[in-house]
Amino acid sequence: MSAIIRIEHLTRVFDVSKPWLNRVIERLPKALLTAVSDVSFEIEENSVYALVGESGSGKSTIGKIVVGLVPPSDGHVKIEGVDLATETDRDKVEAVRADIQMIFQDPYASLNPRWRVREVINEPVSAKGGDVTGLAEKLLEQVGLSAKDAAKYPHEFSGGQRQRICIARALASGPKIIVCDEPTSALDVSVQAQVLNLMSDLRKELGLTYLFISHDLTVVQHMADKIGVLYLGRLVEEAPRDRLFDAPKHPYTQMLFAAAPRMDGFGREVEPPKGEIPDAINPPTGCAFHPRCPIAVDRCSKERPEMRKIGDTRVACHLAE
Repeated sequence: MSAIIRIEHLTRVFDVSKPWLNRVIERLPKALLTAVSDVSFEIEENSVYALVGESGSGKSTIGKIVVGLVPPSDGHVKIEGVDLATETDRDKVEAVRADIQMIFQDPYASLNPRWRVREVINEPVSAKGGDVTGLAEKLLEQVGLSAKDAAKYPHEFSGGQRQRICIARALASGPKIIVCDEPTSALDVSVQAQVLNLMSDLRKELGLTYLFISHDLTVVQHMADKIGVLYLGRLVEEAPRDRLFDAPKHPYTQMLFAAAPRMDGFGREVEPPKGEIPDAINPPTGCAFHPRCPIAVDRCSKERPEMRKIGDTRVACHLAE
């Protein structure tokens, strides 16, 4: 399979400094937060690529860069061979943008409360002057709701139903790629399963490609073909799903798996994860994980490990073997 998305040395830095006058009076330097640092990976067509990691690891920032909501500070995002940040042909950019949609974490916050569901779903098509006759009704039935729901407002639905409306809106423009930013984290467990099964079915039926962002390893195990593990904005490990769950190589990935709930884990003694995520404004030198790593050596604090291949796995750790 060919790669539909190529991310090369992606970096995003945010200026979180105090206002200029405050900095002058208090003699403070600029404060720069590196949310994403030199991340590279590829997503194959018709596959699900999952990004996992603790809060603040840069997952959502990468998702927003891919859909064009946030520009990269450095590096490239190539979608179907087109770099949205540097491509000068507007027609090419518009064609690629039409192939990408996003499902957000909070379904209610991403729906306009003043619009009927019909207008919400039709918007991506009607904004470009397309024919929307019967579109909302057809899509609502495709995602397991009733065509009559098109006349209702978002507040008349439950959380799971609202997320189905968000999925219907994402499908309206006929995209090839959907970025799913924690699409089930705001839902009950039973509803999560329904929404995830719906997304799996739609992927097979419509040939979709998902960039799936989550911190829930059970959800990722159910959905993903390949998984990238992020820590403090850096990609530390990447492997096919079964390989990663069977034999994680990076100490951080091992820590995540050890801390995750397990069906057979009743009564087991698990050491809680050591330490806190460091400050992204002043990240540690060398390997970002070394202050919390149980196997770190002197080299880890001085030299940033490069991503390298060990079998099917790509890992950024000096001691991965």
